[in-house]
Amino acid sequence: MKLLEPGAVLDGFTIEECIHSGGMAHIYRVRYAQDRPGPGFAMAMKIPRMTAGDGAENIVSFEIECQIMQVLTGSHVPRFVAAGDLVHVPYLVMEYVTGHTLQHWLDAEERPNVDEVARLGTAMAHAAHALHQQNTVHLDLKPANVLFRPDGSAVLLDFGLSCHAHYPDLLAEQLRKAVGSPAWIAPEQVVGVRGDPRSDIFAIGVMLYELCTGELPFGTPQTTGGLRQRLWMDPPPPRKLRPEVPEWLQEVVLRCLEPEARKRYPSAAHLAFDLSNPEQVQITARGRNIQGTGFGTHFKRWIKAAGMHYQPSPLPAQQIDEVPIVMVAVPHKDVTDSTLYSLRQAVARALGNRPGARLACVTVISSSLGSSTDAESSETTVHRRYLTALRQWVQPLEQPGHQISCHVLESGDVAQALLDYATGNQVSVIVMGAATHGLKTQRFIATVPIKVAMDAPCTVILVKQVLPFELLGEKPQRSNDGYSDSDSDTPASNGLYGDDLGPLG
Repeated sequence: MKLLEPGAVLDGFTIEECIHSGGMAHIYRVRYAQDRPGPGFAMAMKIPRMTAGDGAENIVSFEIECQIMQVLTGSHVPRFVAAGDLVHVPYLVMEYVTGHTLQHWLDAEERPNVDEVARLGTAMAHAAHALHQQNTVHLDLKPANVLFRPDGSAVLLDFGLSCHAHYPDLLAEQLRKAVGSPAWIAPEQVVGVRGDPRSDIFAIGVMLYELCTGELPFGTPQTTGGLRQRLWMDPPPPRKLRPEVPEWLQEVVLRCLEPEARKRYPSAAHLAFDLSNPEQVQITARGRNIQGTGFGTHFKRWIKAAGMHYQPSPLPAQQIDEVPIVMVAVPHKDVTDSTLYSLRQAVARALGNRPGARLACVTVISSSLGSSTDAESSETTVHRRYLTALRQWVQPLEQPGHQISCHVLESGDVAQALLDYATGNQVSVIVMGAATHGLKTQRFIATVPIKVAMDAPCTVILVKQVLPFELLGEKPQRSNDGYSDSDSDTPASNGLYGDDLGPLG
């Protein structure tokens, strides 16, 4: 279809200027005609190219985008307005989002610093996770398709190559070949497997690699043979090209770029967590390597890839549910040994049937605790003491297949601090004690667990305080911080863990 002139009217929309003219579509700014009230936001109209020389994928991708855009919700995708059918004039009208695409940072004269790379990557991972929660995989993430609002949040664009688990995959059915952008396409996409949310994680890894080094990890191959190389080959480590790249960031980037999807981050939320908490990243040989992968390893991978049978992808939402981020709120005062014991048992059960789940242990302390100038009460000393206690408490839970991190937060509002942490880190399950005060008190004052349970954006497991049978008959004691448990529904016993608890017991 030829370019439309400004002022032309199409199905009640007045065409303004053309803001993009690409190989698959033209995009125009539009408004409602005849002074019709607008939707409250700026609009853009996308019209696919359908000339004699254009491929069938243009039409198929337009059908896919119309189908998917109408069911997606949330701030990480443009809002849908209207669509025209193929019989008359095909078009798609959606929210026009202002901001810069990722290409803006890649084209800048000065490469973004580590903090900026982490911020951009975290925003992309949050956007991808929101998409995967709706059982949709983008499958064409690249710098031109990731836009950042002025507030720093990311918006994903162009869903023409996407896959929704609850709709027919028209590209897989009609084209029968790998479809995607050569520089960012994931290995499993090369062999025709679509719908795996970890494919988007691979694409984010490619963009992070380019942000760190200024180069694409696999170049821009144009042949099937060139694309297949990523099934067994690693790119040069970022630190080999740019020694200033920290080990933790190389660890994150190369984990995203693993040839086998199962070795990447299990969900985009896990990726965002590491980018937001670099001090918690577990650095392996992958992060320290500056030489690159040797020929022998690549050759073994080539042999393995040649005979590999790729499995159908799991439902994106199911994949997220199977590898959640679990947060346990560990109190540091007014707490009994029975609470701490019961919390640990509940966390063990939550992790036991979820291989690959991540555990974040969080305690919230008062902002005034670290304000003293005394060396023993300084902020650094206080934080270190509580971190040490958290690590001791969680040590029995450490096991292969689970990443565990500990965090000390400062706030005057414990419940709000826990809620903010859960929301910001895409936590799927919160485990916490069922009560921090006695039953009589709860009738008049909303306790921290009640506040969290009412407002949490995820599942909350409230744990009843239970001691092992052999300790039930022991005489109640006061906790070390002087809190009297006379109004608690369970006895206190500070001898259960001994020195294991530190200031938490």
